Amino acid sequence: MFERARAVLPGGNSRSTIDLKPHPIYVTHGKGSIVYDVDDNQYVDFNNNYTSLILGHANDAVSDALIAQTPRGTAFSFGTQAEVELAELLISRVPTFDQIRFMNSGSEAVMNALKAARAYTGRPKIAKCEGAYHGSYDYAEVSLNAGPENWGQNYPQAVPYAKGTPQGVLDDVLVIPYHDTVAAKQLLEGAADGLAAVLFDPVASRVGMLPPSADYLEMLAEFCAAHGVLLIFDEVIAFRLGIEGAQGVYGIAPDLTALGKIIGGGLPVGAVAGKRSVMEVFNGGGLPHGGTFNANPLTMVAGTATMQQMTQDAYAELNALGEFMRQAFHEAFAREGLAAQVTGQSSLARLHLTDRALTNYRSIYPHAEESERMTKLHRHWLEDGFYLSSYGLVCLSTVNTRAEVEALVDSTIRGLSD
Repeated sequence: MFERARAVLPGGNSRSTIDLKPHPIYVTHGKGSIVYDVDDNQYVDFNNNYTSLILGHANDAVSDALIAQTPRGTAFSFGTQAEVELAELLISRVPTFDQIRFMNSGSEAVMNALKAARAYTGRPKIAKCEGAYHGSYDYAEVSLNAGPENWGQNYPQAVPYAKGTPQGVLDDVLVIPYHDTVAAKQLLEGAADGLAAVLFDPVASRVGMLPPSADYLEMLAEFCAAHGVLLIFDEVIAFRLGIEGAQGVYGIAPDLTALGKIIGGGLPVGAVAGKRSVMEVFNGGGLPHGGTFNANPLTMVAGTATMQQMTQDAYAELNALGEFMRQAFHEAFAREGLAAQVTGQSSLARLHLTDRALTNYRSIYPHAEESERMTKLHRHWLEDGFYLSSYGLVCLSTVNTRAEVEALVDSTIRGLSD
């Protein structure tokens, strides 16, 4: 399959995140928590398509909704009842959601949230945290993979992620440190007049999935309110923290929220939600926005079928499993005396193969030997029948079980002890 794929796909794949050596894994199907590959191997899926499958694979209610919609049409150049229903469901749950605009990916959601902020404020620049991942948009990618060789000394530098990133993009992005309230505020205050928005991810996996501190969040909210800067929460991943997303957990009211992943029920989706006054930029307020497959009915019915199942009780049960998982890792690492630790929130965890204090992006940035150990551990997981991200992100779905979590922890200890 790899030989066939690399003849027609660069590297034999369509996204760099699934690239493995000597070749990617090609699956035939998945059901519940299990995926099956073309070589008849099976894996317990602790990646869940990078957090998008909160109900696991081929959920019956989602499949039924898709089967019912398909013969009625898959895409129209019209509005549909399905998009209104999903919008009503999401808006009913989150107080900051007055209106919502659908699109096709989390990257599009972040891009359009930033464009909305520029249209609303008339300012060009944005601020984001060093190391934070916000999808594939030049401005949002700045300093995503900054390293010791280029990230600057006293303050973060704007570092390009992709070759060919224009200097003008770097000039319009202020990079602030995560978890350093004093330094971040100083940088923001110095650039306030030109800032349209502060973009913030409350679970930032690439920043170690460290929970944001209350004082840092309060500083961001107070700065934005004082200077007419929009606060944008990137909840493409974080929306799985609870029925009101991360903003409900932390008690913060952003002006705009970028959504994706779980709200599409396993189909491509993105959305921008927020205050009616700001959302008016999409309604003749300076931000034309099209998209051939925006709010297509397949995504909308799959999203509705998913979110209807994610009740308060469902979130509580899933988050309890996440807490069990993190505690199990913590206890196992301590028992075995391993230089490893776990961070994370709700149904998410991030493993770090170090015992140093983790406080920000620079502290979680892996040393060469840590990266080598993680690569070996990832190979071990695959051989043991577990699929996780190559950098140690663990994501649970509602169909994962305590027995699967315990087996993963045991496998991890064996992999680190070899």
